[in-house]
Amino acid sequence: MRGPVVAVTGAATGVGALLTERLAASEEIKQVVAIDERRGECADAQWHILDVRDPAIADKLRGADVVVHLALDLDLETDPAARTAYNVRGTQTVLTAAAAAGVHRVVLCTSAMVYGALPDNELPLSEDAELRATAEATGVGDLLEIERLARRAPRAHPGLNVTVVRPAVLVGGTDTALTRYFESPRLLVVAGSRPAWQFCHVEDLCSALEYAVLEKVDGELAVGCDGWLEQEEVEELSGIRRMELPSAVALGAAARLHRIGLTPSPAGDLAYTMYPWVVSGSRLHDAGWRPKWTNEEVLAELLEEVSGRHTVAGRRLGRKDATAAGAAGATVALLGAAAVVRRARKARRRV
Repeated sequence: MRGPVVAVTGAATGVGALLTERLAASEEIKQVVAIDERRGECADAQWHILDVRDPAIADKLRGADVVVHLALDLDLETDPAARTAYNVRGTQTVLTAAAAAGVHRVVLCTSAMVYGALPDNELPLSEDAELRATAEATGVGDLLEIERLARRAPRAHPGLNVTVVRPAVLVGGTDTALTRYFESPRLLVVAGSRPAWQFCHVEDLCSALEYAVLEKVDGELAVGCDGWLEQEEVEELSGIRRMELPSAVALGAAARLHRIGLTPSPAGDLAYTMYPWVVSGSRLHDAGWRPKWTNEEVLAELLEEVSGRHTVAGRRLGRKDATAAGAAGATVALLGAAAVVRRARKARRRV
């Protein structure tokens, strides 16, 4: 069979597992080499069991034309230092090993979060927009470092092409600070903010990654549903009412709750629910790619996925906890308590 041999890291779970199945079923792909720390379910792939930080991965990549690196840990509960060590070292190792093995293209997957969520962002952002994110949100520091590695790799390894795919809010078996936002009994809205919601279904991400694998498009690629939803539309579609708080209270409370270990999400995550970071996806569109999912459809799937889960300020509650606390009241109580603590401390300093 003609077509490329494609290696996929992180192939046993999540997006990696979906992409492995998709590529293995494609008549345009010669063979799929699947790499993970455990064997996945795709019987048509050739499996190698190892950690992506192991330099021995170079031997497993020999004969591959393209590597799609999806072995990333963006779990909210992972220790941040361990997460960074895995994500950055893993990407460094894969890029170096791919070059040593004679691979000509590596496809990396980060997030549209690297553009940053800022009040003056254009709607939508072009792929060439400056990456203005900071390392204050979960995993974004790792993603920015991966972006830097991607830019440096072709200079360090002439002949190696690196494509970076940046999805919008990813939905479909995912668990992030942004998907947990919709598990709360009320949607927190920061006064004076201008949210704009754009989603990306994992099926659309996989089809975009396949476009990159088949060299139908390259460079930096943003991927998501067409257009976006305003906060009012999200509230209407979800049926979840808002809880509006002043910026100082919301950000201060989020920082304090994270610092004392009550929530997994740092205050930086809140910016992505306050300001727009919508992407145009023009490069993929110009290459003929189109999303199959709309923002409305992805939001509906997300709401179905999180149904029955109870999250307060990013912290998952058991059904008993949520019932006892009355989740909306718990949210107000947590945020209010943090604000009261801050005011009390200020008052003590003035005495």
